[in-house]
Amino acid sequence: MVFDTLLIANRGEIAARIIRTARSLGLRTVAVYTTADATAPHVELADEAIWIGDGPVGESYLKGDKIIAAAEKTGAGAIHPGYGFLSENAEFARSVEAAGLIFVGPDPEAIRLMGDKADAKRLMLSASVPCVPGYEGDDQSEAVLVKAADNIGFPIMVKAAAGGGGRGMRLVHDAGALPAAIALARSEAENAFGSGELILEKAITDARHVEIQVFADTHGNVIHLGERDCSVQRRHQKVVEEAPCPGMTSELRAKMGDVAIEAARAVNYRGAGTVEFLLDASGEFYFLEMNTRLQVEHPVTEMVTGLDLVAIQIAVAQGEALPVSQEDVTLNGHAMEVRLYAEDPVNGYLPATGPIDIWQFAIGPGVRVDAGIETGQEVSPFYDPMLAKIIAHGPTRETARARLIRAVKESVLLGTVTNSAFLVDVLGQGTFISGDATTTFLDRIYPEGFPAYQTSGRDAALALALMLEADQARAKDAAGYVSCDQLGWSSAALLPFSVKLVCGEDEVSIRARARPDGWTVWVREEKFDVTFVNRSGSNIRARINDQTVDVVAHLTRDMVKFAIGAERLKFRRLRPGAVDEATTAGGCVIAPMPGLLIEVNAEAGQNVAKGDRLAVLEAMKMQHQITAAVDGVITAVHVETGQQLTSGDVMIEIEET
Repeated sequence: MVFDTLLIANRGEIAARIIRTARSLGLRTVAVYTTADATAPHVELADEAIWIGDGPVGESYLKGDKIIAAAEKTGAGAIHPGYGFLSENAEFARSVEAAGLIFVGPDPEAIRLMGDKADAKRLMLSASVPCVPGYEGDDQSEAVLVKAADNIGFPIMVKAAAGGGGRGMRLVHDAGALPAAIALARSEAENAFGSGELILEKAITDARHVEIQVFADTHGNVIHLGERDCSVQRRHQKVVEEAPCPGMTSELRAKMGDVAIEAARAVNYRGAGTVEFLLDASGEFYFLEMNTRLQVEHPVTEMVTGLDLVAIQIAVAQGEALPVSQEDVTLNGHAMEVRLYAEDPVNGYLPATGPIDIWQFAIGPGVRVDAGIETGQEVSPFYDPMLAKIIAHGPTRETARARLIRAVKESVLLGTVTNSAFLVDVLGQGTFISGDATTTFLDRIYPEGFPAYQTSGRDAALALALMLEADQARAKDAAGYVSCDQLGWSSAALLPFSVKLVCGEDEVSIRARARPDGWTVWVREEKFDVTFVNRSGSNIRARINDQTVDVVAHLTRDMVKFAIGAERLKFRRLRPGAVDEATTAGGCVIAPMPGLLIEVNAEAGQNVAKGDRLAVLEAMKMQHQITAAVDGVITAVHVETGQQLTSGDVMIEIEET
């Protein structure tokens, strides 16, 4: 079972993370990539890289035959699937083994048994593992599901039996919303997993989502590495993960760990896996599912145990026994992780695409950043919008939290929009600080969604000063040599001049005047003296009145993007006589991002009310409802089902009534 070359059948941060450990063990590594990922870090890190398609996952990372062919071509003896893509595809695992290669993961039959939520739940019930009440029957007709939901009682969860990662999942509060939820969940599941089978579960509200990390080898050893609390979730996708779980006792940990180990033994498990539970306030816990792969959030377990989970995966795949026993496992300190996404929290968390003009990550004691991006790349519409994981460890939970906030602020991505400000806000909420967050936490804290940041006069003054400083530098370069005595010389006092800046939907009129050591800027009659103290590349230290600020900035002639604290701001300068390109859609329905249109429910002459569903757009592995923004009558429909859209495409025109 020994191999010397490992192919990583994945991309992004997890591919880079696996490659680093494999190379540290002396293994030769092979990456696979698409045209969209040609310059990605995981391609550069590997010893060899094989092209497998243009971009869409259905033509590349989900094509098992291409992955296996790449392994055979490069002499790889094993394939590590990472997470997502083919990592929980039993048929792919079988094909890998049939080709005489080693699959770094569980036995294909274990993947099959646990990969189907309905089968897994039936298996766990037979093993006397506590489960959430629900329906996991073979009859998938809408009538049977509606009747089962009524028997279970609302609220309920509709889940894709073959799903995970929040896809194909809907929370339903009343019977009236159930048919639409079933249709959406089934459609999303069919597109994501190739199966529209659903299960229903009673929604246990105000519970913690706690998962146990298990490991098993081929010598009969099965252990657990403690728990992770993943309660802070949005749309059933984890936002913050931490270890250990706040309030966890050693007795409860041992009890949940024993149940997780028995679940693994029930399917003759091998390798790394995670058994997920809901934990209520009384200490009762219920089986949710088993993920038969390495989890996104595995770094928090690594940081509190001191173990390299990928190294252990590789050792087990090589036929070795687990390097630690249950007695050897100790949890030291506390670790937290957040996921940096290309998404717009203010605009319903819509996934975003666009350039990565600047990417620099935090460093420091207890800080780790796992990323699969670099400056100059484009965020593609083809893949999950997660860009990086930011992790912090400390001797106490509060130290870890404080370090993580600083690390998020100092991990700067300028270009496309990200959720950095949202992450810092979540980490600073009182309920989270006290360790009392449950799965309903985000809905309670942000019932109307995440609020937009209100730009200040200081922000606008800094933006203009950065632009003017760049203008001055370009002018000096164009003028050639100018003596030091002549720099800034004038025979008369310089007069203020007016400039208009646009940030989002806000237009600000500003006056400015040059000073020998900087700029004086007036914003809404508030005066700011801006001096640039130090500059190293994109990192700038400025003094604004009596305050010193550190920013990271990216400038073009009439635009500046900069990071200040957790905020990522963008200002555009309007030249005299120029027309602002930012226009409102009015009664038009505009594609919010690139994607595939999988449903259109609109036709000319149709009356619609604000909020009515008009279409469903599939982008970045999720389905997004496109709704009417106004009451009115549809005057034109410019799209059809199956059409590939780009951001900004006019889809539907509505005459407001």
